[in-house]
Amino acid sequence: MVSRRVVLISGAVAVLVAAGVVAFVLTRGPSAPNSPLPLRTVHELALPGDNSRFDYASLDAQRGLLFVAHLGASEVIEIDVHANKVVRTIPNVSQVHGVFVVPALHRVYATATGTNQVVVLNEDTGEVVNQASTGNYPDGIAYDPRRNAIWTTNETGGTETVVDAGNASARGSVDLGGEVGNVVYDPLSDRMLVGVQGRNDLAVIDPASLSVTKRVGLPGCDHDHGLALDVAARLAFVACDGNATLLTVDMSTWQVTGTNLVGADPDVLAYDANAHRLYVAAESGAVSVLDLRDGKLTVAGSDHLADGAHVVAVDPGTHRSYYPVPAGSDGRPALLERESRQ
Repeated sequence: MVSRRVVLISGAVAVLVAAGVVAFVLTRGPSAPNSPLPLRTVHELALPGDNSRFDYASLDAQRGLLFVAHLGASEVIEIDVHANKVVRTIPNVSQVHGVFVVPALHRVYATATGTNQVVVLNEDTGEVVNQASTGNYPDGIAYDPRRNAIWTTNETGGTETVVDAGNASARGSVDLGGEVGNVVYDPLSDRMLVGVQGRNDLAVIDPASLSVTKRVGLPGCDHDHGLALDVAARLAFVACDGNATLLTVDMSTWQVTGTNLVGADPDVLAYDANAHRLYVAAESGAVSVLDLRDGKLTVAGSDHLADGAHVVAVDPGTHRSYYPVPAGSDGRPALLERESRQ
């Protein structure tokens, strides 16, 4: 979630004049207009480490354990959100991007982009229990419970790596023919869905044969990266970071049925299936909250939450959302906790 956002400004864009430096703001088109977020502050928890970049977060909702990838520090931070305290910091997960907890296995899976590996952690102790090689630049992660398999998205490698969730042995890989975004598992269709951002399409994969069974075009999307599902409603939500657009895809017909503007450069999505509410956290620091009614998303609010607030996790039981940011109100790294306004 870093490499694709590096922008090189040539001399034709950045102009230096004798009187000083003229700064230009580059935009990629419109984003959602600011409107108050339907959220209120619950808590702000100071986090250990420096003010470098955070990445994905994953919540074991039953135990209240939140695992946060501190990419810049190459650490995974474990937080007890029920007790509002940091449990431990797990070091030496090189340039950790993705993190995914599987409560049934008491395991946490993390993509170590610095070493092109998936690292397996014991949820109870933080101990590294296994690791396996991936493709180039592993980022997002998904779990296939039917086959007990972990899938990692190798963003610049354009592939998915599949490993055994138990012993981390190789299961195979899938070539997607372009730079890839996030991956999710749909239990009803028994398919993996992957945003192929290099092709602006959605790949549907049979996890048994490791073959692409369908390519879904995404008209109106520039660089699809974020991905979340409403399994019961048969909807996929796709965030296009190139044009601040969120698409709704009907997984029964594979047609785009809705389009919404969100905050500039959307990144991580989190869906509260119980509340039918989608959270979209953007690189710009904006958070957009959308509600699903009668199969359609409407924006309930969209505003700047904090610099670096491009990561969100949600608890479908309490409906609280969590945002790790490099600098909280006192300048230290922090976890921001919000709840829905009544």
